Amino acid sequence: MSTELTFNEDGVDVVYEGTEFELEKTLIEEATGKGYRDVTDHEVLQIVAEEPDIDGEPVRIGDVL
Repeated sequence: MSTELTFNEDGVDVVYEGTEFELEKTLIEEATGKGYRDVTDHEVLQIVAEEPDIDGEPVRIGDVL
């Protein structure tokens, strides 16, 4: 099952295994030790899933916004 991430200025809207929730910006910063805009989509996936299906190059949230 795939994981869907939607990035915005306040955090990330996540759909993981059919469950929808939001990861707040501050939680992501605390979990990664980085500023929100410097975190990559791959790092967010690692927060969400124990063994995420990661492919392609990582993309910074700042580049998405």
